Amino acid sequence: MRVTFLGTGTSQGVPVIACQCAVCQSTDTRDKRLRTSIMVQLDDDTNIVVDTGPDFRYQMLREDVRRLDAILVTHAHKDHTAGMDDVRAFNYQQQQSIPIYGTTITHESLKREFYYAFGEQKYPGVPRLDLRPILAGETFRVGTQSIIPIEVMHYRMPVMGFRMGNFAYITDAKTVSDESKALLKGVDTLVVNALQEEPHISHFTKDEAIAFAEEIEAKTTYLTHISHRFGKHDDIERTLPEGIRVAYDRLVIDVQ
Repeated sequence: MRVTFLGTGTSQGVPVIACQCAVCQSTDTRDKRLRTSIMVQLDDDTNIVVDTGPDFRYQMLREDVRRLDAILVTHAHKDHTAGMDDVRAFNYQQQQSIPIYGTTITHESLKREFYYAFGEQKYPGVPRLDLRPILAGETFRVGTQSIIPIEVMHYRMPVMGFRMGNFAYITDAKTVSDESKALLKGVDTLVVNALQEEPHISHFTKDEAIAFAEEIEAKTTYLTHISHRFGKHDDIERTLPEGIRVAYDRLVIDVQ
């Protein structure tokens, strides 16, 4: 499969509005981070997007995405769901609803935020969202790909990560149970959030993310959900051990 990093920034993105810090003023394109999301392209040409944040429309245009087969939603925070309305462009092009995989709690939030898409009397052109519930640890399929939802905790909020074969994507994690770690053991490629150096109530720090990756024995790890407080891309990279990298927007990796 091919994984494209659509966004690698935290909830405010980088640069942050009105911020004059060195990271936000950086001219390195790798320091320009949209809200966190990835696209997974399977060998059968199935396109899966994980999370539709506020930048979803631009991300789809930038990568020239012409078909969308499914969306996986990690949790209901706005930086992961705010762009859901723009799914209607794919509804129109494909003349079908788009499957939205998420927990019941996440689906209930989508029903509140995008109420107009779920009413009995729908206005013409509203997004057509086919809500498909998932449970932690229970495998489901999209196209030819088996996907395991893996629960992590974002302070007190459950968030779903996803394992697809030897690839795993975890975002907005602060603590992970032993049961969830067991589902991640042996992944070749891990993507995991690392907000900043300093402790945070609901996100891994750099050191916590590294320790987590080492515990589950990932061969290669990419850090994402990066804050402007973390530092510039090159400066972060110089502090990382072998096998740990900083993801950046539009990075493409091929995973076996």
